[in-house]
Amino acid sequence: MGFWKAFDDAIAASPVGWFFRLEGSGHLKAWPDTRFSVEVRAGISTFMTMCYVIAANASILAETGGPCVKGHIGDTDYFQTDEFKQCVFVVKKDMVTATAVVGCLGSFFMGLLTNLPIAIAPGMGLNAYFAYQVVGVNGSGSVSYELALLAVFIEGFIFIALSLLGLRQWLAQIIPSSIKIACGAGIGLFLTLVGLGYEAGIGAVTGSPATPLTIAGCLPQYRDSYGMCTSHTMQSPTLWIGFMCGVVLTAFLMMYRVKSAMVIGILVVSAFSWPRNSDFTYFPHTTDGDARFGFFKQVVAFHPITKTLNAIQWDVHSMPKELAMVIFTLLYVDILDCTGTLYSMARFSGAVNPETGDFDRSTIAYSVDAAAISIGALLGTSPAVAYIESGAGIVEGGRTGLTSMVTGICFFISIFFAPIFASIPPWATGGALIMVGCMMMRGTLAINWRYPGDAIPAFVTLVFIPFSYSIAYGLIAGVLVYTTLNVSAWILKKVSGGKIVPVDEDVKEYWSYKTEMNSNPAWIVRLVSGEKRWWRKGEKQGMAMQDEDRFELQRPGVSPGPSEQAASMGMGKEQTTVYETESRYEEAISHRSDVMSEGKGSTQGGSLRYGRGSEAGMSDGKGSLRYTERRH
Repeated sequence: MGFWKAFDDAIAASPVGWFFRLEGSGHLKAWPDTRFSVEVRAGISTFMTMCYVIAANASILAETGGPCVKGHIGDTDYFQTDEFKQCVFVVKKDMVTATAVVGCLGSFFMGLLTNLPIAIAPGMGLNAYFAYQVVGVNGSGSVSYELALLAVFIEGFIFIALSLLGLRQWLAQIIPSSIKIACGAGIGLFLTLVGLGYEAGIGAVTGSPATPLTIAGCLPQYRDSYGMCTSHTMQSPTLWIGFMCGVVLTAFLMMYRVKSAMVIGILVVSAFSWPRNSDFTYFPHTTDGDARFGFFKQVVAFHPITKTLNAIQWDVHSMPKELAMVIFTLLYVDILDCTGTLYSMARFSGAVNPETGDFDRSTIAYSVDAAAISIGALLGTSPAVAYIESGAGIVEGGRTGLTSMVTGICFFISIFFAPIFASIPPWATGGALIMVGCMMMRGTLAINWRYPGDAIPAFVTLVFIPFSYSIAYGLIAGVLVYTTLNVSAWILKKVSGGKIVPVDEDVKEYWSYKTEMNSNPAWIVRLVSGEKRWWRKGEKQGMAMQDEDRFELQRPGVSPGPSEQAASMGMGKEQTTVYETESRYEEAISHRSDVMSEGKGSTQGGSLRYGRGSEAGMSDGKGSLRYTERRH
């Protein structure tokens, strides 16, 4: 322990500690209880909880066929050939590398430029929408894989513009709260459905001509051309190994809050699936299985991106309307998914100012996220998002950008283990998708179920997303129902002079196009005001953020002592002094004791405050601190 404490102290005293505001660095805005070793551990914890995305994202996006389907759209016979299957396996390996690269760059620069413990990687949910709704399985969707990548690339630059202008935050907040919550839960159900299917899951359900879904779980020889089981349902070994180890075992570990429970579940299923002579092997003795096994045996190898690198179709003359629709839909979905998750994780880490609803360097954070989207498109993957699994690192004590930078380094290391990640079978990642869907459903508790005008649109959004297999259609349906119900009620109220109103109108959620966010980004305010360095935040500009330490002294009739370098705000006879560092606060306590003992002024009604943002300690007038609850 002595070695690590000395090591942490040395890092804190270095320029690294000052840059990342570690405790002991002397920075005026240093995070309390932050140590370099804790930040490293938190970054590894974040990676271990989200590294499943490397295999899961590759499995989902490979279902599109990527560039392999070019010139063979609708050719079902070609899709059964070994040539096509081997090409798709190369695409899957490309996706493993691309996912790791995006996770590496996005997470690393998010930490470096924003000092936030938030990791970035291709988003779960958005990848399913991209693969199954936009491009479709084996290119059966509305646009080609190459054109969809162009939409993602353009979307990233649009997001950068929206972020710099502050519109991205505003667009996310004007969507009714219940619909935003329901959207997250609906995406969770969407992922669950994907995890239950054949292509990227355990194979428990499939489609049917008579019903939208039917039970599955049969071996390939008992499936028809549509994937429906003709007999022997629920008898597939891969179904049961995926369910028992990928779902039940993972859930059991989560009950005891075992870290990296989903990763353990994936590894256990994969370990059972790698031996070639088992009933649920991922490497059968076929041409396709031999190719997979040959790559798997390399264990450590760098796979360069060959088929999906810069696969974007730059010529948009053939399908301009379809491209515009995809861009609009991705923008709409990303505004909720990316922006909402990024803001939520910033709030969870304590970086959000409760009075302004914003967090320090928010514009840079949103821009880094947007840049990762465009970079991912060049590599062939779907949009990148801030990951809610970042909360695992925050719980471990991560508070600075060092956490996400360590996560980025872990993603970089994983690039050289592509043979392992590319050989994880879909029935291993299916359990993780189901668990992610389960966790995303928890937000439904926050939906305003008491008022039908909020609850019904939220429910419509919730069910339309998985059952229409489209996040966009679910959002459109929810917003349409919300607008119809609430505008009709508002018109009826106005026409009747306020006599006819919904019974539970008093519990309706407040909605307005005006938000608590600042109307203009700080850099625009500085530019308009004529500041020369408008791109940099002034040291004294703005109010104290929640990540600042606040040391306050409230007392009537006592002027600050010589060591009290603070901003004093007089209100009547009472004066509040805000201290910049803890040492100056302690000097104030000492000075206050001198005042009290020497009778230099009245101390009646005086109090001392020390804390972070709206969480503070209060003194009883004698210098001792007591805790006051956090106010949201």
